[in-house]
Amino acid sequence: MFLSSGGLAVTSFATPEVWHAIVQFFIVAVAVLAGNVLRRKVKILRRSLMPSALLGGLIILLLKLWPSFNDLIDKRMMEVVTYHTLALGFIAMSLRASKDSNRANTRTVIDTGTLTIGTYIVQGIVGLMVTIPMFIWWRNPDAGRDIFYSSGLLLPMGYGQGPGQALNFGTIYQIGAGEQGISFQGIDFGLSIATIGFLVGSVVGVIYMNILNRKKKLTMNEGEIETVHTIEDYENGNELPHSESVDKLTIVAAIVLLTYGLVYLLMSFIGGLDLGNFGEKTLKPLVYGFNFFWGILFGSLVKMIIKRLLKMGVMHREYLNDFLLNRISGFMFDIMIVAGTAAISFENLKSIWLPLTIVCVVGAIVTFLYVRWVSFRIYPGYKYEGFFAMFGMLTGTASNGMILLREIDPRYDTPAANNLVLQNIPAMILGFPVLLLLGFAPKSMKATLITLGILIVLFIVATLFLFRKRKK
Repeated sequence: MFLSSGGLAVTSFATPEVWHAIVQFFIVAVAVLAGNVLRRKVKILRRSLMPSALLGGLIILLLKLWPSFNDLIDKRMMEVVTYHTLALGFIAMSLRASKDSNRANTRTVIDTGTLTIGTYIVQGIVGLMVTIPMFIWWRNPDAGRDIFYSSGLLLPMGYGQGPGQALNFGTIYQIGAGEQGISFQGIDFGLSIATIGFLVGSVVGVIYMNILNRKKKLTMNEGEIETVHTIEDYENGNELPHSESVDKLTIVAAIVLLTYGLVYLLMSFIGGLDLGNFGEKTLKPLVYGFNFFWGILFGSLVKMIIKRLLKMGVMHREYLNDFLLNRISGFMFDIMIVAGTAAISFENLKSIWLPLTIVCVVGAIVTFLYVRWVSFRIYPGYKYEGFFAMFGMLTGTASNGMILLREIDPRYDTPAANNLVLQNIPAMILGFPVLLLLGFAPKSMKATLITLGILIVLFIVATLFLFRKRKK
């Protein structure tokens, strides 16, 4: 691998190790481009509103049925890419300038955040009601007991949070099951739920939208609304000029990576502490699994520090730009979707296909009914717009919600889009204890039953809050 040249070690660039990562990203890039072409050229795919990144991931997934191509995909690397792009995407989003909107009132934003958490809770309850009985009574003829009792809690992580969190918690549950002698492919289970969730949000959402359209209850957008933004739309006079010796994108990307470096230092510090048996098996996996959450916190902190330095006159240029941050977060989430889907192993799904199917089907039905029920209550003036935005987000990502919303509200005339964005703050505050609860469940059957009981209580509280008496 190393050639001697005048006493210096020179790496041979012809070795496979040098090109391994590039080959993996080449596959992802080709898949994204192919997915984009299919979506734009095939009418049925365009009407399905499936993201191009998801189509790209599905292309890789189908090609993996061919053994030679399956051997070409590095499953572990795809998992690592999914893990890191989740956090980097959220960091870029948290660094954007906070803009208040007078079109979404505080009460509705809080209700929307409560609806988000309420849906996670409902999905968790449904998931456990499927996987606990299956763990007790169902046996796979080939592999025996290979479903984990608490694996139903991966439903809100896959549907509600997407591939990144499905991977994080899938890893935690796979390790937890392994420590109890249970052969459970948690990573593939979680990533499969996330992929199916994208399909549910797109296909089911479009079918229901067309049904309403035929009943004359709403009007769908017949053509694509092309909204073109340039970096000039997001600039002010105090920004780093384009003529500087360093590219503006380089500076913004460097700040994102610096923020993630701070996240790593925090996680490494906690990981190096002696926290006993509980800390090693419970706290540390959660700390590393919440890399996206620490990214949001540090992103907000870095943004505050930059604003303070500007105000004090220590910093004279505005280095953050919303347009570039949007592009970075969009890039990260697209790569996350492709890599997360590509990381699924058909071989590992053979032993969990039945519980996976039941969890996803029942979860889709309950999510649809619950989100519709609550949306019609808290969005009286724009119930369908509110429903489609939230249903798309709570089965896929926020992008899916925005895509569905654009079909019936192309110029975002209703507050639905703003609700979707602004609800993140109350949802984060309300949802963090729920995430901790989900980390507690896989320790034992008793812990899972306790978690189920607490989730039922939280569901009642959230429902009573959402359906409280409202002033006219």
